Amino acid sequence: MSDKKTCPHCSERKKERTPEEKKNLLKRLKLAEGQIRGIQNMVENNAWCPDILIQVSAVTAALNSFNKELLGCHIKSCVSDDIRAGNNEAIDDFVKVLQKLMK
Repeated sequence: MSDKKTCPHCSERKKERTPEEKKNLLKRLKLAEGQIRGIQNMVENNAWCPDILIQVSAVTAALNSFNKELLGCHIKSCVSDDIRAGNNEAIDDFVKVLQKLMK
């Protein structure tokens, strides 16, 4: 095990979430899941390509919304707690995550 400090919320690469946080995140994922099932049905039923593309765009928006929610939670808990604890590596780690998200 390394001696790198880890966020108490994210140790062991897990994070305890509040019931409200979990509810909000799962709600967004279930919305995207339903939209994807709808797209599958559209493909099976030979829907018009532009209609499918519009639905794919809606799924992308739903997943972006999920990412924004999760990112906000991560900043408010894990990143800020690490910085307060003197783990300035958290900033570099966070920047890496943002770079991956913005590909």
